[in-house]
Amino acid sequence: MSRTGTTPDRLTCAPSRAARELDLKRGEFDLAVNLGLIRTVPDEGGGGRRVARAEIDRLRFGEGFPDSLRERVATVGTTEGARLMQVAPTRFTSLARYGLLVPVTFYLNRYRTVVWLYLAEELRQFAAERSNARLLTARRTPVEIQEGLKAGMDRRPRNWRGRHVGFLTREAGEDPWARAAAVACLLDPADVADVVQDPRERARLGQCRPRLPVHGAPGSATAELVEKLTTASEPDEVSWFRADLAHTMEEARRRHPVVEELPPAPPPGPPWLASSHAPASAPAPSPAPAPVAERPVPPDPAPPHGLLSRLRRRGRRPAG
Repeated sequence: MSRTGTTPDRLTCAPSRAARELDLKRGEFDLAVNLGLIRTVPDEGGGGRRVARAEIDRLRFGEGFPDSLRERVATVGTTEGARLMQVAPTRFTSLARYGLLVPVTFYLNRYRTVVWLYLAEELRQFAAERSNARLLTARRTPVEIQEGLKAGMDRRPRNWRGRHVGFLTREAGEDPWARAAAVACLLDPADVADVVQDPRERARLGQCRPRLPVHGAPGSATAELVEKLTTASEPDEVSWFRADLAHTMEEARRRHPVVEELPPAPPPGPPWLASSHAPASAPAPSPAPAPVAERPVPPDPAPPHGLLSRLRRRGRRPAG
């Protein structure tokens, strides 16, 4: 029997069923989807994403299944990550805070401490690069890293956001409103309202808003901490997200403009949907954003490559 639309149930299955058939935990399955290792298709009935049977067969008959797939989504924390790279946990944390190791996900423990997780496969690759040897084996941490850490540098949240917006954009596919919502969900509500001034358009973004990590009851200290982690905060990062939102909104307006019949009063949802000073009965016309010649290049949250090259040119152990 078919669902509403063109995708028969017998040709696709829900994510929970797909995870079981691929012998993955649900968290491993979700990460595999984010990384593009498992392709999903829209549920024509409006029930979210589904996985085609053909995709499950492709993975099940792949070489080394299921261990090979599990290895690609295996994550580790600081202690195990340091062991994989054969460095002290303090050195591992320094490299991660400086931005050289990029987390793929996180969770909060019972003490509300953020626990960052990294792809084990990426850590092995980093340790295997000869150009990174001094970062791992020098007795002292390079002075550039020491100075950054003394100043309170911690690029882990920003690096996670930069990576996660890529996950969300991939999931959005070719839908311009979904792509715009993927950017908007990582911005402060005031920034979204400033860039997208028409409440009807913000309501449309809310309908496409992707899910972000949720921890704790709404309004709790835990939920507030997670909201802080998932919201762009550094000035240049915020500027890039705003520019990208303006660009994706231009595309969304051009391809699928909001119809006049869409109610101006937004449905319950993220606070940025309701952030408007225009009366509901006659919303102020939204000024079009300045033309964007091309999609902006995301700011590089990682340290400049010059650090590694300078260390190699010195030909000696980095000074502390």
